[in-house]
Amino acid sequence: MFVDQVIIEATAGNGGSGSVSFRREKFVPRGGPNGGNGAYGGHVVISADERLTTLLDFRFQKHYNADNGGAGTGNNRHGKTGGECTLRVPIGTQVYDNTTGELIADIVEAGQSVRVCQGGRGGHGNAYYATALIQTPKFAEKGEPGQSRVLRLELKLLADVGLLGYPSVGKSTLISAVSAAKPKIADYPFTTLVPNLGVVLVEPGRSFVMADLPGLIEGASQGVGLGHQFLRHVERCRVMLHMLDVSEFTDREPLHDFAMILEELRLFNADLADRPMIVALNKCDIANPETIERVETELKSRGYDVFRIVAPSGEGTRPLLFKLMQMLDEIPVQRPVDEEIFAIKATRTEDRAWEITTPEPGVYQVVSIGIERLVAMTDVENEEAMRRLHRKFRKFGILDKIKEAGAQDGDVVRIGEVEFDYVDDDKEDEETE
Repeated sequence: MFVDQVIIEATAGNGGSGSVSFRREKFVPRGGPNGGNGAYGGHVVISADERLTTLLDFRFQKHYNADNGGAGTGNNRHGKTGGECTLRVPIGTQVYDNTTGELIADIVEAGQSVRVCQGGRGGHGNAYYATALIQTPKFAEKGEPGQSRVLRLELKLLADVGLLGYPSVGKSTLISAVSAAKPKIADYPFTTLVPNLGVVLVEPGRSFVMADLPGLIEGASQGVGLGHQFLRHVERCRVMLHMLDVSEFTDREPLHDFAMILEELRLFNADLADRPMIVALNKCDIANPETIERVETELKSRGYDVFRIVAPSGEGTRPLLFKLMQMLDEIPVQRPVDEEIFAIKATRTEDRAWEITTPEPGVYQVVSIGIERLVAMTDVENEEAMRRLHRKFRKFGILDKIKEAGAQDGDVVRIGEVEFDYVDDDKEDEETE
């Protein structure tokens, strides 16, 4: 089964929590803190595998999770790093964030790997926080949650030449004649249900990959017929080979079909219709010479190279293949211009910018990736850890901003999934005095 588009959910491992521990040795009365740090959670990585040709495996499993990082322990022992979760995909796969639509990675080379979900950082143990002023910290950080994403994987076949044409014009017959590909061939529409790839050997040391794409028909760009499912595969091709049936036994008009498919390409992607293209007139052995002459003259007047072929016997295919090879030699292999597409996109942001919103009366929400991470890594059950968090909020100006927004004692301050009761510190200080 050929599967070229799937949606999956990937979750990186959480970081391990730091440890709260103190040395307890008989002859060391002031041993001090020795809690170790937690380890990083495992990342989720997508890697190209040249042996794969479909995304079928992802049809049956939708959720992928990396291992969590190990927690730190006493005696300054750090946790064990969580194992990566590696998803192997065919070359030509594009990875999108299904929520934002952002292109995360374009897998176009064998062995290429991209980290799509970042594992959480391990929390610091209490030994990390020991200073001259705070010699016995009784708190440690929790591990950072791993990144989670809903991903859309789309496979776009990597082919040099895309074979276009209405159903039953002879595309499958041609690719079976010029390569080792063995597609299903029959004389009824939509025989080809999946794209077929074939390596065409033009001469020793010179070859190219041809893709036989299922028949396009009018309205394909809007979802009519089968062609709309595979239009994305055309985008990878450097040259288009457009086949037309000119035999006496077809009731179709070749020039009308040609114009219609060009329009469908243009509607799907405006650049496709302007891509280098040559035309093959198939079934010339059973065609009216006047029809061949009329179609050929018209297409040549539009600037297209036209070849007369008989696909089953291979007649006329050698000049066609040499012309395709010549065109490919002159057209460089396209790669994404944005080099960041090849780099790690799931990097941790340390952005501490924040803003206060009021989603409902009496609720003040702090919106910030960095602040939400800070709260998630704080042990809210530990009084000393909460005092440290409170000092940071005051330092960042968050408490002042919430007060300016009109917060009263008992209102709710929401940060991520954690809620706190607001207390005006200034009033407490006045009452204490």
